Amino acid sequence: MTDTISRAMFDHLVDLAALELTPAEAEYLLQQMNNQLKSIAELVAIPLDEDTPIASHGVPYTAEMSPQLRLDLVRPCPNVDEILAQAPQVNERYVIVPDIPHATLE
Repeated sequence: MTDTISRAMFDHLVDLAALELTPAEAEYLLQQMNNQLKSIAELVAIPLDEDTPIASHGVPYTAEMSPQLRLDLVRPCPNVDEILAQAPQVNERYVIVPDIPHATLE
């Protein structure tokens, strides 16, 4: 992997994403993406001891520190019929959601 995104690679990604960018927007986005890659490279370069545990974030989140989980309580909705009456289409008390049209990109 390279340290920066080239203009050609950027243009290819913009084409794949079917984006319409002005030249100024494209230049700004390319610069921001390369800045993020530079930040990641700086983080990777930080030396760590072999015994440093992998963490999903910098704050230890142990069971002792965690709040107690709430109970899952089933609370039936008192006005189901009123809610279903607002839906454009219902079938056997299920809301019918229209199909999402899909387009094939070339």
